[in-house]
Amino acid sequence: MANEKETILDKNAFLVSETDLKGIIRFANEDFCKVAEYSLDELLGKPHSMVRHKDMPKKAFKSLWDTVQKGEVWTGYVKNATKNGGYYWVFATVYPFESCDGTRGYLSCRKRATPEEIKKAEILYEKWNKEN
Repeated sequence: MANEKETILDKNAFLVSETDLKGIIRFANEDFCKVAEYSLDELLGKPHSMVRHKDMPKKAFKSLWDTVQKGEVWTGYVKNATKNGGYYWVFATVYPFESCDGTRGYLSCRKRATPEEIKKAEILYEKWNKEN
């Protein structure tokens, strides 16, 4: 969409969030809050899908959930939405883990995707969205 503002991540940005097994946010670092344009209080206790961009194909998230629920690490490119209607691209690594208090969940670490990586992901995701 032409009127959406893209946020380009700083080359040193490292977005981190932790969710429970259902995808409810338990932790978000400062970089994630800043890029997504939410305060920590606005994110905690909410589903991580609140930052999902409408262009993301369901197939991508099915792959993510199928992978992490088997106890494996998932990596991929994700277009997320900001609070104010913009978007940002990341290269994400999501993995299951056990917190120090014994609770299980998922940790997502995200960094800037290159323009070339984003272009490839856009082409693939557009194709996947047409399949649905």
